[in-house]
Amino acid sequence: MGYFTRDLFSAAIALFGIAVSLGMRHGFNFTDDRSNWPLLAALVLGGAPQLITVVRRLLAGRLDADILAAVSVATSLILKEYLAGTIIVLMLAGGTVLEQYATGKASSVLDALAKRIPRIAHRVKGDGTEDIQVEAVRPGDNLVVFPHEACPVDGVVIAGRGSMNEAYLTGEPYLLSKSAGSTVLSGATNGDSALTIRASRPAVDSRYAQIMRVVQETEENQPAMRRLAERLGAWYTPLALSLAVLAWIASGDSTRFLAVLVVATPCPLLIGIPVAVIGAISLAAKNGILIRKAASLETIDQCRVFVFDKTGTLTYGAPSVSDVLCGAGFTRERVLGVVASLERYSRHPLAAALVRAGEGLRPVDVSEVHELPGQGLVAVAEGLSVEVTGRKRAESMALEIPPEEAGLECVVLIDGKFAALIRFRDKPRHDAPDFVRHLGTRHGGARVVLLSGDRESEVRYLAELAGIGEVHFRQSPEEKVTFVQQIAAQTPVLFVGDGINDAPALLAATVGIALGDRGEIAVQAADAAILEPSLRRVDQLIHIGRRMRTIALQSAAGGMALSAICMALAAAGYLTPAAGALAQEAIDVAAVLNALRVGIGGPEMTDY
Repeated sequence: MGYFTRDLFSAAIALFGIAVSLGMRHGFNFTDDRSNWPLLAALVLGGAPQLITVVRRLLAGRLDADILAAVSVATSLILKEYLAGTIIVLMLAGGTVLEQYATGKASSVLDALAKRIPRIAHRVKGDGTEDIQVEAVRPGDNLVVFPHEACPVDGVVIAGRGSMNEAYLTGEPYLLSKSAGSTVLSGATNGDSALTIRASRPAVDSRYAQIMRVVQETEENQPAMRRLAERLGAWYTPLALSLAVLAWIASGDSTRFLAVLVVATPCPLLIGIPVAVIGAISLAAKNGILIRKAASLETIDQCRVFVFDKTGTLTYGAPSVSDVLCGAGFTRERVLGVVASLERYSRHPLAAALVRAGEGLRPVDVSEVHELPGQGLVAVAEGLSVEVTGRKRAESMALEIPPEEAGLECVVLIDGKFAALIRFRDKPRHDAPDFVRHLGTRHGGARVVLLSGDRESEVRYLAELAGIGEVHFRQSPEEKVTFVQQIAAQTPVLFVGDGINDAPALLAATVGIALGDRGEIAVQAADAAILEPSLRRVDQLIHIGRRMRTIALQSAAGGMALSAICMALAAAGYLTPAAGALAQEAIDVAAVLNALRVGIGGPEMTDY
């Protein structure tokens, strides 16, 4: 924000100096040097901060387009061409202000991570609890995690029964049941029931702290992204300086040196490109896409490797019934009707999926319902004894049931007989197969990768449905970031994820996209956040980046071509520095008007 304030001051004082000088000359008929005093003041006060910035960049080895503007300002001061110099200060500072505005949405992921983890833990003391700092928790301490709190440390449940949401930490797509003996992870969100846990490690060694360390290391080692203006300015700057020096040497007139530089000042780069970026940010926002790091818009269309998280990204992040394998004498409709009627009274993580599966089926009257830790749901419905339990319960009764497969399942017993085995899957997004196919045919996506912390069977199942050939499963946040960094070192890579465990990989990718706004940490880490969790919006963002880059190049290259013509005229003596500054302003207006097209209209939703 400091740079923004300084550049805004320089632009404001340059504009004020020009206005006062013109007023003195044309309003009060000051024809002597007094009309130049406001320009001189503006040139010194507004130009000095710009010169200091450019000198620092030059010392850092950055030969960009701002150097031309700085040399022009210094030369105009030496040659007493104050109006031309002040106009350059206005353009230089104004362009920087626009760019700072366009890129000012980035924020620290570590801050968001730190805000999310609780600072206080509730340690059991006698018949109650005492609040202590999380850092004071030691292995073996008994802690109470209240409903809807984030778990402060890793541990094991010793009392209570409920569920926790670990999806953003591990990639597992479901709320996980927690009862005595269950492990819990720091950062997981507790459900509706209080749980008593025994801490297994201090906070500094917890899973959440490990993710924070990976994020910090990734942020510190992020490669600098060269902006479009820097790449174009790297060759344009020495060319313009060489022409200006040759014009001075050939004519012996130092004014021509300044005239060439004034015309050569690449305001289409300094202003046209930021205007195009702002237009793209506005267009994206209209379509529910929040651009956090504007530089990603310039590179997203160059990505040729697309890496996706599974849970919440290519899937909806919610379980659904996939198979109902019924026993002899039982039908799917009968079993689901009974089970859905019972599960309305359950807080089990899979209860909602079972209720949805039974919608439209005949409900039954339930007279008794008991939910026992480790045994599942036991009920009496229409005089029948019903159990919704696990495989071990059925096996202990020597019942024959279908073989076990990877994934979640439950067993339904009615009057002691095997009624059904119900399996669950995380439902893939309906547009996932078309989207993956579209990447390969329209975006040059030679490589599409599914990178997940989930189990192998679930990952391969989704990959087959979505048409993805390369899969990596059971990946920790550390392994994800290493995988993405290795690819990014060779070619631009786009990563799409939605959870805390995706934050390091989002930072490491050339472009990181957070899908949906449920995961604050992922949004903070990403270059862009798609508020409506739709893969079509990902494709639309790629098209917006492509449109912006095309129009920005048109403004920059077209503006520099016109500047080259004027540079030749200035070198030949046909343009004075002041006239050259005005000519450059006309070129700037044309470049800006073209850049404004980015925010008008734009890509519609892609129809695969």
